[in-house]
Amino acid sequence: MPAFDVVDYGADPTGQRDSAAAFAEAFRAACGSGRRSEVLLPAGTYALYPEHAQRRDLYVSNTVGADPRHRTKTIAMLVEGARDLVVRGPEAKLVLHGRQTALAVIGSQNVRWSGFSVDYHAPSLVEARVVAVGRDWRRIAVPADVTWRVDGTHVVWEGERGPDGEPYWTGRDGLDYTQVHDPRTGRVRRADNPLFAGVRGITPQDGQIVIEYDGPIADDTGLVYQMRPTVRDHPGMFVVESSGVTLEHLRVHYLHGFGILSQLSRDLVVRDSRFQADPATGRHTASYADFVNLSGVGGQVRIERCLFEGAHDDAINIHGTYLVVAERRDDRTVVLSYRHPETAGFPAFHAGDEVEFVERASLAADTAFQARVVSVTADDPVTMTVTLDRPLPDAVVAEGWAAENVTYTADVRIAGNVFAGIPTRGVLLTTRGRCVVEANTFDDMGMAGLFVSGDANEWYESGPVRDLTVRDNAFLGLTAPAVLVEPTNTVTDGPVHRGITVERNRFVGCATPFVSAKGVAGLTVVANEPRVGWPAGAVHTVACRDVVVSP
Repeated sequence: MPAFDVVDYGADPTGQRDSAAAFAEAFRAACGSGRRSEVLLPAGTYALYPEHAQRRDLYVSNTVGADPRHRTKTIAMLVEGARDLVVRGPEAKLVLHGRQTALAVIGSQNVRWSGFSVDYHAPSLVEARVVAVGRDWRRIAVPADVTWRVDGTHVVWEGERGPDGEPYWTGRDGLDYTQVHDPRTGRVRRADNPLFAGVRGITPQDGQIVIEYDGPIADDTGLVYQMRPTVRDHPGMFVVESSGVTLEHLRVHYLHGFGILSQLSRDLVVRDSRFQADPATGRHTASYADFVNLSGVGGQVRIERCLFEGAHDDAINIHGTYLVVAERRDDRTVVLSYRHPETAGFPAFHAGDEVEFVERASLAADTAFQARVVSVTADDPVTMTVTLDRPLPDAVVAEGWAAENVTYTADVRIAGNVFAGIPTRGVLLTTRGRCVVEANTFDDMGMAGLFVSGDANEWYESGPVRDLTVRDNAFLGLTAPAVLVEPTNTVTDGPVHRGITVERNRFVGCATPFVSAKGVAGLTVVANEPRVGWPAGAVHTVACRDVVVSP
């Protein structure tokens, strides 16, 4: 098997020079070899700047939709049109600069990434630690990679400067989003940001920032305000139109723009990896948003034995996309439309894919209708015309129904992972395959530990669950339901989800209900702990049938 060593192409393992061009050349050579091959990342530190990285125009789910300002993605490591490729880098440390995607797999099969670490030198993120508090003042400290200056009663944040002397990013005061991390407990929660409210004056002091206020303030000494913009201009890692991709034994310290995002792909494995900030940087954030977001992924998905700590959204989100029926042109032809501004531009279907139509108000499984796609034509980045192999029922009307590509729905196993420092959910799971969530630890999530939704009106993340087992997990200190099943249907016309079993889990220090479910046919909650003292109200159901509950 030929090996393509990035150092042979000019990469600098001391980290003193930009290795982006060398990486690009090595990956192009490996992808173009036409045979099974390996890209080697020898031990060392590699600086990867955006100016000489590869670029592709891509539309990416759950990010910036069809916004043309962010269509072009900068990619540090690009695998495209490859088959049977291994990227191996034990003891290699990749340090990215500016705004870019760490790795992307496009139109490829059987690609394995193994052994290296990924971090960003100066993320578009500010973590402000409150060092001291007086009656009407605070002193805050930020990590060394954050550049700032005082502008009157404001702070202007600036990213690292590129070769042209301009910062890769800029922001002001509290930026667009804040969550609060308490290092004493590890707890992370979304919250309002008081740092820049009612400011009377700002003064630099010994590398830190003293902020004076118009009146008394609360004592929040020790808290860390994690602030960032909200434009998801890049996915941190991206897999599209590919199959058989494995990411293993990675140390992911930060991902810009989003986490790992995969769409219209099959058979994905993420295992034995740590998603956690490097404490030497002074940061606690390891992802700009989700850690793993799979939007329309089929086949087999396995996420096993990973640590997920320090995201700004869900640790794992596995879902499809509902497109709204915007127009019914005839009995076999419909115009479908993306409706959430963060998702658009990419084809949602291929000819031959199976599509399911569901009523938006009820999401009822009993009235859903399936057909096969004969042809699909993109009308613009938001709408597409789809022709089907059979007539639609008369009930399928414009705006009242939505469609999901059920060819790209997976069997899922999420096992042996630890979720901590997450402000939202540990796992958000809406897919109709055989799903098992087992032997994980959900430690003090900001919201539900496991969330099963289904939504054709807000986020448009499909679809129904048909076979889900939640077993042998530890749910620790959750203030929201540990398992929450809450589709967004507004009309009850039959079940949305089916076949959910919650068994042999431990609920320690969790608020009740432990399990809250809506719209489920066949809900079984048995053999969970505490066996003794199982609290009243531990299971709450609405519009469910065939429910079995036994501690």
